[in-house]
Amino acid sequence: MSLPLINNYKQLLLDYTPMIDVRAPVEFATGALPASINLPLMTDDERHQVGLRYKNNGQDSAIAMGHQLVHGEIKQQRVQAWQDFMQANPSAVLYCARGGLRSQLTQQWLAEAGIDCPRVEGGYKSLRGFLYQYLMDYCTDNMFTIVSGMTGTGKTEIIQALPTGLDLEGAANHKGSSFGRPLDEQPAQIDFENRIAIDLLKIQDQHPQSMVVLEDESRNIGARHIPHYFSDRMAQSQFVVIDMDFEERLERLWQEYVVERYLKTLAFFGATGEQEFARYLRESLLRVQKRLGGQRTKELLASMDNAIAIQHRDNFASHRHWLALITQDYYDPMYSYQLEKKKELVVFRGSREAVVEWLERG
Repeated sequence: MSLPLINNYKQLLLDYTPMIDVRAPVEFATGALPASINLPLMTDDERHQVGLRYKNNGQDSAIAMGHQLVHGEIKQQRVQAWQDFMQANPSAVLYCARGGLRSQLTQQWLAEAGIDCPRVEGGYKSLRGFLYQYLMDYCTDNMFTIVSGMTGTGKTEIIQALPTGLDLEGAANHKGSSFGRPLDEQPAQIDFENRIAIDLLKIQDQHPQSMVVLEDESRNIGARHIPHYFSDRMAQSQFVVIDMDFEERLERLWQEYVVERYLKTLAFFGATGEQEFARYLRESLLRVQKRLGGQRTKELLASMDNAIAIQHRDNFASHRHWLALITQDYYDPMYSYQLEKKKELVVFRGSREAVVEWLERG
């Protein structure tokens, strides 16, 4: 039986082609593709058992054991899950780790059920390898435009609004500061890198002659890190800097890290939202305790606790006090120091509106 094989990795990724990942859940958790769903051929435990049999008795024995573990009603349930996904996503493809036995067997069982689903040649390893090499090659051949400026200048909003903007914080699911932790989890490191590569691939496909615009980031965004070759290229690229009054920045920070975060926390946690919001604020402050120093941290915590206690009486206004202090004592000095080191790379500087206009022309 001749079953379809596909290896046009670039087009698969550009088209956001739905993919059935038949690897075990533990493999999927360490890295996958954004358009994929994990409908495994074997559970983690089944895969472990088959792996031990392969190690001790060879491939034929391992295959026989796999058929023993996945048969009858179990097999029927798994084939049905693949069928259901294919019926909802007729253009879907499937893959396993390396395009070997697991995806071949899945493809065969689907064919026996009357569905021809293309199998990705080389599996996840080849898709991942394509994205890794693409990202490396892009950074070798191209520069970026980096949007910088003090915290609270709305850099992320600018990146998200630009057709050539690549949102690293969005890919990392983290706002990049101690107060930027997500309500849910950050993606796995490999998923973060895959997301960057796919977003970059799409920008280059749609705007091949345009320079990609990034936000000024440190190498780490929360618990995820920007690949060193990518971060190095960012550090060599041209910078544009947003200048904005402190009060305007403070208002933006207050809206984002207090008002909006409070509402999102309540929506996410429900009955425990109030406690979770207070915990988020305190833990975020304590993350920068070493840089602030013990006494300053103690003072800021007192101001924060007071604001939490009266936030419903003063419509969250008291939070502006500690937020202004930490911005002046921590974030602004840090950004000033970093910007000073990059001043030779600055090609434009101005108001937020002027920077957006400059970027749209470029």
